[in-house]
Amino acid sequence: MCGLAGFVDLARGRDRESLTRVVAAMTATLVHRGPDAGGAWVDPAAGVALGHRRLSIIDLSDAGCQPMVSSDGRLVAIYNGCVYNFAELRAELVAAGRRFRGQSDTEVILEAMAAWGVVPAVKRFVGMFALAVWDTAKRRLHLIRDRFGVKPLYYSHFGTTFAFGSELRALAAHSEFSGDIDRAALAAFVAQGYVPAPHTIYRGVRKLPPGTILVFDPEHGDQTQPEPYWTLRSIAELGTRDQYRGSFEDATAELETLLREAVRCRLVADVPLGVFLSGGIDSSLVTALMQAESTRPVQTFTIGFAELGYDEAIAAKAVASHLGTDHHELYMSPSDALAVIPKLPEIYDEPFADSSQIPSYLVAKLARTQVTVALSGDGGDEMFGGYNRYIWNRLIGERASGWPQWTKRLAARGLQAVAPSTWDAVFARLPSPFNQRNPGDKLHKLARVLDAEDLGAMYQGVVNQWPRGTEIVRGGAAAAAAASDRGQWADLPDIVDQMMYLDGMTYLPDDILTKVDRATMAVGLEARVPFLDHRVAAFAWRLPQSFKISGRHGKRPLRHILSRYVPPSLTERPKMGFAIPLHEWLRGPLRDWAEALIAPARLAAEGFFDPAPIRAAWDEHLSERSNRQHELWTVLMFQAWRERRPLGDAVDQHAGIVADSP
Repeated sequence: MCGLAGFVDLARGRDRESLTRVVAAMTATLVHRGPDAGGAWVDPAAGVALGHRRLSIIDLSDAGCQPMVSSDGRLVAIYNGCVYNFAELRAELVAAGRRFRGQSDTEVILEAMAAWGVVPAVKRFVGMFALAVWDTAKRRLHLIRDRFGVKPLYYSHFGTTFAFGSELRALAAHSEFSGDIDRAALAAFVAQGYVPAPHTIYRGVRKLPPGTILVFDPEHGDQTQPEPYWTLRSIAELGTRDQYRGSFEDATAELETLLREAVRCRLVADVPLGVFLSGGIDSSLVTALMQAESTRPVQTFTIGFAELGYDEAIAAKAVASHLGTDHHELYMSPSDALAVIPKLPEIYDEPFADSSQIPSYLVAKLARTQVTVALSGDGGDEMFGGYNRYIWNRLIGERASGWPQWTKRLAARGLQAVAPSTWDAVFARLPSPFNQRNPGDKLHKLARVLDAEDLGAMYQGVVNQWPRGTEIVRGGAAAAAAASDRGQWADLPDIVDQMMYLDGMTYLPDDILTKVDRATMAVGLEARVPFLDHRVAAFAWRLPQSFKISGRHGKRPLRHILSRYVPPSLTERPKMGFAIPLHEWLRGPLRDWAEALIAPARLAAEGFFDPAPIRAAWDEHLSERSNRQHELWTVLMFQAWRERRPLGDAVDQHAGIVADSP
């Protein structure tokens, strides 16, 4: 919901017209996030300009337009997201004497901050949000991001300007912006497939970390460090120390109540709603709970593939039929992927290499033909132990914890001695559940885990694409792992808890939520994520690990709850994720496109990458000796982004401006 942008001119050298023109250029780059309306608020004396693009969800009237000024005239806010408990907060504020002009959640959060203070109010918000709040009395700017980082917020101090926005492109539209590529961030991107927060691909531009508030004081031209008002670390540590003492059945009953409330409050809207349905545990449970809260069939949306082993549409259709939803599906072909790929640099704004970005965009585009808001099942894996890496590391930890390091290293060398393609052929002859997708790649990743000397190396071995991004990035400083970069190793009982925590801190906001936000916002669709209700997260971290993972299955409580709504036979199958047959497409319809982007002469001339290891990976992939799709996709996405460079494109200088300023 919406896009925001603004800046503070520290030199105070711009008049009203100039401030308005520049902030208009910034917000015009965000029209896709807010196609319904636009506005600006400027204060030449303070050098402040706030701009907004609106996707109308709650209170479709002009009373919900932004920027919005509090009733006492002190605070001015621009806002992206939704605070779902606004009705309860509004009732409390009304009882205390506050008066309201409209019915929007924006007005409620603004009046809450005016009445209770910024930090106390934010701690009471249930929802997803990125906020910029200008205090006209204290002459300070507050930048605020929701607890899990569902909504993005970037900021930078360049020249005599402090600027911020929902996407990098908004900052780049400022006339003083100069984007120098940060090679250390590039090395981290190549390793992980995303640029880890707080870094961005540009030197000097930062992502505001989830759950933090940054205060900027123009009088002194400086900013505080982002200060947390909520941390996953404290929730995880407290939860594992104060474990749930009831039975598994009691726990699932409490969890179901929490999840139903999380879904129910996310149904508040004055526009049509739907849900993404893959047929897996998470999305099926969200769909089931949403249908249970609805008096008519909810609209469900899924993407299918013609390639065997990647098509979840059949399972999704079966779940939809059982629940009685109004189901929509779209089958994707290689030509559909080809059509999306040129748009990816514009959609994702900085290099991003999770290949499920393609079906994510297409399912969002499909949903937008029918609804304006869609619920998703993201976050279930990180909260309830759903990823295969948790399960396998738990099994490895149980069986190999006493092995000496030389034994683990020997086992790792043995696994790596056999080519992934050979392992694939071996597993193809085995019955389910041993016959998994890409077993050779997974075994080679397992080898990196066995060979790791500490927890940090083990985690990087599991999540990294290129084991060491600096191997291929010229001039890239040693890229620290995202976890150590944030300086946060939590005090947790074992490796699985640590991995779940680290994923929640890094992979979840910087990959999963970035993917969903950009894919949905590109088509003007708002995505809501019930599993990331912070009350659900706090309860999830109190559950013993045995309640979450049993044998080779994670998400045990979610499976148990779902079985009350959907027969397990419809959802119990090997975890697929939102994958595409990228390895085949790179050898087929995408081959010429990829060849052009990673041609050795081109890479050498541009100077960012060492061509030799990239060419070696490409040759291995084409020969089918190994599946190098993930490593190659990171390089290809950077090359495609740099080729297009959507940031700084010419924009409509006066789009959607509303003169509502002092």
